[in-house]
Amino acid sequence: MPRTTPPRPLDVAARFPELAPLARTAVRLHPRPGSPTAADSSIGGPLLWPAGEPWPTCPEHAGPRQWGHPPENVRQERRLLAEAWRRPRAEGADLLSDEERARLDRLGKRVRVPLSGPLPMIPVAQLYAADVPGLPGPPGTDLLQLLWCPFRHRNDHLPRTVLRRRTAAGITDVLPADAVPRPPVVGRAGYLPEPCVLHPEPVTEYPAPHELPGKLAGRVERWARRHGWDYQADLAVAPGCKVGGHAPWSFSDPAPMACPACGAEVRPLLTVVGGEWDAGSRSWRPAEDADHPGPHFLGPARSTHLDISDSSLQLYGCTRSYDHPHVRGLQ
Repeated sequence: MPRTTPPRPLDVAARFPELAPLARTAVRLHPRPGSPTAADSSIGGPLLWPAGEPWPTCPEHAGPRQWGHPPENVRQERRLLAEAWRRPRAEGADLLSDEERARLDRLGKRVRVPLSGPLPMIPVAQLYAADVPGLPGPPGTDLLQLLWCPFRHRNDHLPRTVLRRRTAAGITDVLPADAVPRPPVVGRAGYLPEPCVLHPEPVTEYPAPHELPGKLAGRVERWARRHGWDYQADLAVAPGCKVGGHAPWSFSDPAPMACPACGAEVRPLLTVVGGEWDAGSRSWRPAEDADHPGPHFLGPARSTHLDISDSSLQLYGCTRSYDHPHVRGLQ
């Protein structure tokens, strides 16, 4: 089923024509639970990976031992909680039985496992150009893959990330699913995505108020508030996982960023975040999900089960060369 973002409640560019040149197209990915294959675009699904290419690992998390949460324990914990929320219960009754609570306690404990080398990274996103309009990449490529280390790194509190750009038709010998290296533990449960199929949808975005020139931000924000809306949350930057668009500056002001290889400008490439909308950005909720019953945190907005420190991971690409390293940010 496609996902359709409702029209913006106000036409901000019609009221402020100086915003029109600043508009960008973002592709909202709309991840939803499913069983993607390596031939599909996905969040948390299998990758179309060449059999002869080494699988990325994290040198900062290696043997002989590592503490963390077994991935299967994380998934069992999610299933247990989802089942508990779905079943009917009397008002004031406990969500969990004593047995379930004890099981959750066991599943949530960190364990120490032996490692014979660096920790394998996990697949986070796979995007085919046929599914994602305008997917950035060198000429001839049509596939973008993201993997990360499922541990937060102390130097920047972000997962270490790896990007691969490929030509799908050139991969004739695919690494079998049972041969994919998998980490025995993850450092944070929120770094382990649930497999989701995607429903990409292009939308128009405008810069966050922090990035508007001069006094324009104040004028736009006051106008939006007079009409009962918030410029950033309702009119400017789409929430959720997406490709391109504008950066969702929130708890910090925009900081100068440049390509570490050449100093050129970088632009938003991919946003990875746990929630597609929340109470503050409900106007972006797709029309097809408007009548979803039950708690917000168990609904389609949280399909991936990702949790990146209650923020979004931003990946930026160099505007001069696709071969240069990407830049990461947390917003």
